Amino acid sequence: MSVLGILKYPDPFLKKVVDPVPEGEERIELFIDDMFETMRYARGIGLAAPQVGVGKRVIVLDVSPVDESAKPLALINPEVVEREGKEESEEGCLSVPDLTVKVQRAQKVVVSGYTPAWKLIQVEANGILAVALQHEIDHLNGTLIVDYLSRLKRELYRKKVKKMFARRM
Repeated sequence: MSVLGILKYPDPFLKKVVDPVPEGEERIELFIDDMFETMRYARGIGLAAPQVGVGKRVIVLDVSPVDESAKPLALINPEVVEREGKEESEEGCLSVPDLTVKVQRAQKVVVSGYTPAWKLIQVEANGILAVALQHEIDHLNGTLIVDYLSRLKRELYRKKVKKMFARRM
């Protein structure tokens, strides 16, 4: 297993809508293992393939640090098929450092997708798992938490990031 590099905002790749994974694609399980390794190394609870520069519809989650009863989950070609209710929560993102954003999401979701063994499953979720699923699926569609900010706050954050990058060079 390998720790992969995580792309950071404003990398343009993070804004791309990514392609579905063809059924039976070889080596997808190895890639998913690397994604889990990367997510855990970065101390995250979720990671989407575009965050590591791969244009495929793959997400991994492990919300057990917040919900001890949860188990790690990897989904290929995930899709929200049902939404219910609304709730707002504070979200952070491995690709958007030093920022948390209040985001309104569905309170309960049903997500359809494939396991790494290519078995079609449906996951019913609420709480932190529902939030994490929606957050990671947003990444597959080129949406970041900065997109939930007002234009002014987004521009202020963009300027802050530019200054951080300028200091590193």
